[in-house]
Parts: sequence; C-alpha cells; structure tokens
Amino acid sequence: MIRRVAGPVVVATGLEDARLYNVVLVGEEELPGEVIRLDGGRAVIQVYESTSGLRVGEPARDTGAPLQVELGPGLLGNIYDGIQRPLPALAARNGDPYGNPAIGRGASVPALDRERLWEFVPAVSPGDEVEPGALLGTVQETDALTHKVLAPTGVSGTVTEVNEGSVRVEDPVVWVEGEPVAMLQRWPVREPRPAARKLDPEVPLVTGQRAVDTLFPVARGGSATIPGGFGTGKTVLEQSLAKWAHADVVIYVGCGERGNELTEVLEEFPELTDPKTGSPLMQRTVLIANTSNMPVAAREASIYTGITLAEYFRDQGYDVALMADSTSRWGEALREVSGRLEEMPAEEGYPAYLSTRLAEFYERAGSVACLGREQETGSVTVVGAVSPPGGDFSEPITQHSLRLAGTFWALDTSLARSRHFPAINWNTSYTLYDLDGWFNREVRESWSEQRAWARSLLQEESSLLDIVQLLGADSLAPPQRVVLATGRLLREDFLQQNAFDEVDAYCSLPKQHAMLGVIRAAHEAMSEAVERGVSAEAASSVSSLSEISRMRYWTDEEVEQRAGPLAERIREEVGELQ
Repeated sequence: MIRRVAGPVVVATGLEDARLYNVVLVGEEELPGEVIRLDGGRAVIQVYESTSGLRVGEPARDTGAPLQVELGPGLLGNIYDGIQRPLPALAARNGDPYGNPAIGRGASVPALDRERLWEFVPAVSPGDEVEPGALLGTVQETDALTHKVLAPTGVSGTVTEVNEGSVRVEDPVVWVEGEPVAMLQRWPVREPRPAARKLDPEVPLVTGQRAVDTLFPVARGGSATIPGGFGTGKTVLEQSLAKWAHADVVIYVGCGERGNELTEVLEEFPELTDPKTGSPLMQRTVLIANTSNMPVAAREASIYTGITLAEYFRDQGYDVALMADSTSRWGEALREVSGRLEEMPAEEGYPAYLSTRLAEFYERAGSVACLGREQETGSVTVVGAVSPPGGDFSEPITQHSLRLAGTFWALDTSLARSRHFPAINWNTSYTLYDLDGWFNREVRESWSEQRAWARSLLQEESSLLDIVQLLGADSLAPPQRVVLATGRLLREDFLQQNAFDEVDAYCSLPKQHAMLGVIRAAHEAMSEAVERGVSAEAASSVSSLSEISRMRYWTDEEVEQRAGPLAERIREEVGELQ
C-alpha cells in the first residue's frame, strides 16, 4: 500500500518479500517502478511513469523479478522507450502519442511481437549435446543480419526434439533434456551477460571520421567519451558514428535529449542506405528514445536497457556500437532521484555512488570470446556523450568519464563557433589504445609515422600561434611560417568534415592516408623551397595547393588516381620558385 509520494519516488508498505531492484506495479493504473531501498517493512520505489494523481492508500504489487528486457528476433528496426516498451506499437494501440488520446500511463505492450512468424533453421539435431551459449539455430531477422538463437544460461544437456519452420518467439524451437526452449529470452538489465573470456582491444572501430580514425582511434570493444558544451556538435558526431561506424549492430540511446533531435534520428535513419547491404540502416539499428520530457526514472533505466541489448547481439558474435546521448542527462536523473531519497549529496549535488554507476556502465564494453563458442568473437563499443554545464570539463561526470573511457574526444566551443566541425580539440583529446600495428598492417606501412607527423606538427603550430598572438607573424622565422601554412591545411582541409555532404560524410582509411600524404608532401616541398631562399608566403600560395581542399569531395577511385599526381604537381610548382 502506498504511504508516501514524492515525485517519481513512492514509499509503500506490505512488500516484506520484495527484493532490491524488483519491479513493483504501483497504484490503480499499475505504473511500473523499481525498488531502490528497503527499510524494515517499507519499500522505496522509483516509478518509471509520471506519478501525478497517485494517492496514499492505493495498492502496490511486487512482480517478484527485477527489470528485465525481452531478447529475441524482432529487436532490430524497433524504437523503444527507456524500459523497452515499443513506442510504434503503443502509438498504434492508443492513437497519436501527441494527440488525443495519447499513450496512457501504465500502458504495456510486449517488446517483441508475439504473433509474427519467423522461419527457424535449426543448427542442432536430436542427440546433440549443448551448453549455455551454444548455437541452436538461426532466423533471418532482416536483410542485414541473421539472428542466432542461442542456448540460454542454465540450459545444457542432450537435444531431444527440434521444431523447424515457422514459429513465434514464444514457441519452443528445441527441447533439451525434455524441457522446451523458445527463442524469447529475458535478462535483468543491471546484470552483465556472461562471456567465455575478455579479449585485448587490438582492432579499431573504423568510423570514417578523419579526426577520429587518424588522430584518436577507438578500439573495437573499447569505450570513448565525447564531452562538449551546448552547440559543439555532440549529437551530430554521435549520429555520424552511428551511421558510418563499421559495426554489425547499432544501439542508439537518446537519454534525456531534446525531442527534435530524436525526431531527426527517426526521420534520417530509415532513409539511410547501409553501405554493407544496400538495405535501410534501420535494419541493423535499435533506437531507445527517452526524451527530456519523459519521466526521469525511465531515463536512468534506458542506459541499462541499451547495454543489455548490445551484449545480447555481442553474444551472437556481432560487433555492436552503443551510442549513449547523453550520460550527463543520466547523471542528472540519478541526482534527482537521490535528492528525493534525501541521500547525502557529494560533488555538485550528485550522489556519492555516481562514479561507481558510471564504471558499471563503461566496464560492460569489451571484446569477448562468445560463451559456448569460443572460436567466435563479439564486441560492444561504448561511446558516451557528456554535456558539462557551461563547457566546464572539471565537473564530476566529465572527470569520472575521462578516468573510465579509453578515448577522449574533447569538443571545443571556440572551434564550433568558428564553424570547424567536428569540433574535436586535437590538443586536449587523446586515445589510450595502441592500434598503430593494425593500421600499418591493414592500410599502409607508413600510417603510424604519418599520424605521428601530423600530431607533432599540430602541436608545434599551436605553440607558434601563441607567439603570433603576442608578437605577430613577422616575428617568426620562415620555416616556422611553413609550419603555420601546413597546420592550416591540416585543420581546414583534413580535420574538418561535412557530416551532411554525400561524399565527405564518410572517409575511408585509404583516402585518409592519401589526403594526409599529399599535405605532408606539400609541407616538405615548401620547407625545401624556404631553405633555398624562397619566401614562405610565395611557397604557400602556389595554385596547386588549392586542390588539396577539394580532395575531400573525391571518391575513393578518384583519390587513388589523382592523389599521387597532385603531390607531384605541388612538388614541381613549388620547386620552380626562385
């Protein structure tokens, strides 16, 4: 029975058998909530819906289980809220979600369609021995992905019967030791899914973004954080990563973001063509939409829902990219609920366990050998956006994320104001993943050397710009002016990338290497000319240098054909200067 209501926090009695994190249905409308504190005979519940209208004395019923997600065919292409309720199905049942009638409180629809038929192709036969994680069969879920049905945790023994053909998610597909096993599984969102073992992060997650892949790559199965103030392009960068990253499955969690930003995602993704299959990108994407006007408690759950779905596809042997936009809104949800629980606040009002919760989230990233099939590997790469108030990177969520994530892409307000996108600050960003060996082996042997040259030159240019601001450009020696000219080429023609251009939105690794090679050739040619007595201004103004700015719009075939001749033409024109 409800004894107290304080925003999304409800205190109830009569739940003596409830356990921590059990789901409780609150009130006459049976609003779902989660037990977050037990105090004698009193249970404190955070409700995933608006508690407006709840009254003291209404019932509260324990479901006996924690918050779980449904796993099985039908996840891809779907749009869920923070606790995995399918929004299209709710809207179809209740009418326009923003009209009348809207989606009602307490509305519940199964996450997976119970009536849809799937063609199950078994991979086992009667008499086969299976263990948790073993492949039982497959379903062609979309054109882009084959769904692998695995033996659930706790299921092992001899296969006694197999059901082949058209089945629903709740229908048994095999019988193990006489016990039926369906495609539908459930898993508690706060519990990491098991794997055979974790693997070292040795392969990059290729994103097609030059500033990321060349300067600050993230490993497949690694983690990255994107802090940036308002208007620095966090959401656009995360959407670009979701569109173009070399991942089999994309989980995009819109956690507390503005509705119009999520609307853009919902409108754009179905229109995007997957370069791998030619099918819509939504066929390998799951969207979790929890906008800023939705209940705060569901915002906190959305992160766990997303990472659990990602682990499910990881266990099938797929590479998954999880985009969390943003973890700051998630932290704000923790702070609001903590305040209503009257807990002792820590830094800036956040609860003392903020760093622990963030660590639990980021530590679920990783590359693993699949349980029951150790020859197969899968990965979850986590990219979390952070929205520090006023762009202050010293605030708690940014600092804790910086400590936990392996790659740090710091977005700079001054770069965004100068229309430099992506606004990744090359002086403060970094990566802890050593992936040069893979790039040297798979792209070009000179990749790591060229990358080191670019980073060194950008750092030198930054120091020279400080001198220019104090003393003016005339105070620099001619070789230093060449560094400024080359730095401008790197910044404007290489690091800047148009996320909305059909060609420039994605840049392949060979194209990135070729572009950087041409800029390096130009730098060497200008340096040699200056040594001969040519002025830096004359060397940096030859007409062929203007071609570098157009390289970003070349196709891969054009780059292969034209990059070498362009570098040679630059050398010739600069070499002819007297």
